[in-house]
Parts: sequence; C-alpha cells; structure tokens
Amino acid sequence: MRFLLTIFTVLYCTLSFVSCDNDDYVYPSVITEFIDACTDESGTLSSFRTDQGESLFIQPREGISGLREDTTYRTVSTYQIIDETPGQNRIMLYTCQLIPAMIPQKIENFLLGIKTDPVGIQSIWRSGEYLNMILLIKHKDQSHAFHFVDEGITVDADQNKTLNLRLYHNRYNDYEAFTIKYYLSVPLWHYKDILNEGDKIRFHINTYEEGQTVREFQY
Repeated sequence: MRFLLTIFTVLYCTLSFVSCDNDDYVYPSVITEFIDACTDESGTLSSFRTDQGESLFIQPREGISGLREDTTYRTVSTYQIIDETPGQNRIMLYTCQLIPAMIPQKIENFLLGIKTDPVGIQSIWRSGEYLNMILLIKHKDQSHAFHFVDEGITVDADQNKTLNLRLYHNRYNDYEAFTIKYYLSVPLWHYKDILNEGDKIRFHINTYEEGQTVREFQY
C-alpha cells in the first residue's frame, strides 16, 4: 500500500512553487536547470546542489519556507548567481518547482500491472546522478500517475551491464484536450554500487510519435 500511495502522491508535488509576486518582473541574466534543493532545520530552502556537485547558497527571501526540515528535493529552478566567492557561491532564487524523482521499482511491486500510456518527448538527458526528462502530456482534467519500472540488469559477453528502465504512465482515460509539460528525474545514485563507468542505461518509453521506443545512455 505504501508503494501504491507513492504513485499518486507524485501527481501533486509538481504543483508546489515559490516565485516572485510580480508576474511582470523582468529577470536579469539567470540560469534555469534541474537541480537538488536542500532545506535547513526550519524547513526553509537554504542551498542548491548542482548535478556536478557544486553547492549554491540561497539568499534569504520570503516564500521558500514551510517544507520538510533537512530534506533534499528535486526541482526545476531559476536563479541568478550574485556572489561567486569560492566555497560561498550565493544565488538569488526566482522560481523553484518541486518535481518527482522516484526510485525505480521492480515489476512485481506494481500489483495492478504496468501501464504505459503514451507521452511526447521534449528531451531526455543524463546529468550527474540523474536521468532527466521533459515530457509532453495530453491532458484535460484527470490526474495522471507516473513512476519508473526497474526491469533488471543484463550482462553481455564482456561483462558490461545494461540497466533496463521503463516509464510507468497511467492517464486514467483522461481526454487528450491540450498539452502540458511534465518534469521527471530518475535517481541513478540508487545504482551507484551496481553500475560502473561504461555500463549502459536503456530507458523504454511509449510515445505518440514512435510507439514503444528506447533511449540509451552511458552510466
């Protein structure tokens, strides 16, 4: 039951934002990227950790509190670097969208079967210890469920490993009225004691354009 709850919970965390109050505000030179956001002991966003392992410290501001204390969230965030002092990189945060980053589950954990309703692909790429993706979802008014399926590891004659992952997507018969963007990340750090440099990740995904297709990445 705990695993099934995880599938449905991720539908709502994508709606959590912090942003500037003035929608007409013109941003200075900023960076927008997938990045880990960390909270302090009070549940306030205090720092970022980039996929390259660099720490960025958030300039205090309103609207970035009320989260779980001492927790790391996967986000898509927009920020400006305002101090590049080595070891003390400080940023001004403009937007921060929490996104799902679920650890893939074995096939047997999907008690009701694997759903692979189609999606569109804007981009999928490897960055640090994550596989990131921007998907295009045809949507009207129903919640969609997403997860990642771990279909196991294969080993070739040279002992190189390939991790097989699949996108779980259940649209619950939602009408395909309009298209929205949906952000997801696969935490590859979950496999750091299993995969080695040179191994592969094969990500299986059902798309509107190609049907069942695969994207392959080096670990």
